[in-house]
Amino acid sequence: MCGIVGCTGTDKAVNFLLNGLATLEYRGYDSAGIATISPDHNLHVVKCQGRVATLRDRVKNANLVGTCGIGHTRWATHGVPSDRNAHPHTDCSGKIAVVHNGIIENYEDLRAQLKEAGHEFKSDTDSEVVAHLFEDAWNGPAKGNLIAALRNAVARLEGSWALAVVCTDEPDSVVVTRHGSPLVVASTPEGAYAASDVMPLAAITKHVIQLADDDIALLQKDGTITIYDANGDEVKDPATLDIDWDASAATLGGYPDFMSKEISEQPEAIERLLKGRLTDKGIRLDELDMSNEELAQVDRVYIIGCGTSYHVGLIARNMIQHWAKIPVDIEYASEFLYSDALVTDHTLCLIITQSGETADTFAAARRLKSMGCRIFAITNVLGSSAARESDGTIYVQAGPEVSVSSTKAYTAQMVAATLVALRLAQANGNMTLDEVKKVYCELLTVPDAIRKIFKRTWQDKQLVKKLKHAQSMLYLGRGSSSATAYEGALKMKEISYIHAEAYPAGEMKHGPIALVESGFPVVAIVPQDHVHDKTLSNIMEAKSRGGYIIAVATDGDEEVANLADHVLWVPPMSEYIIPIVSIVHLQILALYVARAKGLDVDKPRNLAKSVTVE
Repeated sequence: MCGIVGCTGTDKAVNFLLNGLATLEYRGYDSAGIATISPDHNLHVVKCQGRVATLRDRVKNANLVGTCGIGHTRWATHGVPSDRNAHPHTDCSGKIAVVHNGIIENYEDLRAQLKEAGHEFKSDTDSEVVAHLFEDAWNGPAKGNLIAALRNAVARLEGSWALAVVCTDEPDSVVVTRHGSPLVVASTPEGAYAASDVMPLAAITKHVIQLADDDIALLQKDGTITIYDANGDEVKDPATLDIDWDASAATLGGYPDFMSKEISEQPEAIERLLKGRLTDKGIRLDELDMSNEELAQVDRVYIIGCGTSYHVGLIARNMIQHWAKIPVDIEYASEFLYSDALVTDHTLCLIITQSGETADTFAAARRLKSMGCRIFAITNVLGSSAARESDGTIYVQAGPEVSVSSTKAYTAQMVAATLVALRLAQANGNMTLDEVKKVYCELLTVPDAIRKIFKRTWQDKQLVKKLKHAQSMLYLGRGSSSATAYEGALKMKEISYIHAEAYPAGEMKHGPIALVESGFPVVAIVPQDHVHDKTLSNIMEAKSRGGYIIAVATDGDEEVANLADHVLWVPPMSEYIIPIVSIVHLQILALYVARAKGLDVDKPRNLAKSVTVE
């Protein structure tokens, strides 16, 4: 879950490294560091606990003039956040520096072997073993060959990694590789660059090269990038990717934080995704490379996701079962890996992952693919591992999402899942073309419905004083609105650190109602749907115990207005579409509460956006 960068060229490396790390900080911000090679061929390392801004302050007086270097921003796994555990890590000689994203699963055995051989360790991390393994190779069979030294080092590793290495004996080169963790490289007239994803590279190029698993790339000062595959053969035609958004999309653009900016971008993201998706034959999903006949034979769907993406999956399950009449199993990816899977030749797996690099989701998809499943991914990141491994991918086109707490990717993923459900339903004959068109036309109204929510933010602001000092909250919903409750509670706990539980409303009396007392905040999602009256009964149960009822309800619902203490109103929509709109109020509510508490809404404690380790 860390971010790494590397560069070599004609300009000072420190500028690209610091700016690149700032754009990757959503991947982790426990510590940060850089290493550069000076013109006199000495290695200079500056690293510290804390964020990139702290590192930037430390670098000011370091006089780093080298044009070759690597950098890292960390989400701690092995070893507490501290200066000594920050990357880059160096070898015993101080000539070699390494940055790493991933997990070295056999690091304890390697560490013991290296210590016995005389190596001295300065950190508690798993990553430091790579520096010493590289040192052994450099001083032994691979001396003078960066590619051979890195290949020798990673041959002893188990786990996942993206690595960038520099050595003062080759002061103008960076060598990089990946195995299970993402890494892209790019060449410009000013030099060669590497990064965990495209965001640091968007400011300097529109074209990047995607490294395949176990590729090793040598980056040289003149911009030359030479790539070798797992067999040691040079890759003549590597996979490339065009960056289809401007670097300014990853800047604040006048907003106080990225979360508020990304909330505001939801209507446009949805409009981009929907454009051109309906033809005179129905839903157009060219990305799903399956014929109508193949889709009609799908007899089971597995949906795999984690966190926010799992909540999208809950709604997708309801839509697919309701419209396409296909049984759907939804699993947390982390649990699915260790459970039994029931797969036929006609099973479809839908993996949902904002980053496309979520380790558990990716591993689960690989497992299903090995069993014969067709894999279809919904993701926001071009060229991600999920996209490369899937039979088809629908990109939600939300643009870069910098805030750790997902907002625009979540609503766009719901729209994408709706399109998949409609495509399945039409293919197997459970929905007519006219029925599909009706739903699609309603989807087209969602952006304007969200814009109406933006004009009602005063409804959310009024709750800040009530919730700012809350210790705990309960979120309730039925049907698809139960998924909205889960996501709303997740947003509140992620960025405001208020304990928030979510339950299907009917389950409240099976335990959670014991929490309700006078003034206890209960958020009830109760749109006009087929379980509206049932949800009202559950609200009454909480109200009678003294709960302070905050309802998310359809415009003009007098029953809710008379019962709730506060209402967040949403425009009327059908029950399978309204979750896309109703969640926006809960995103904004969490944002306002967190701000009122003086918290960093973009970088909540202990979290990272891209979970690339199991």
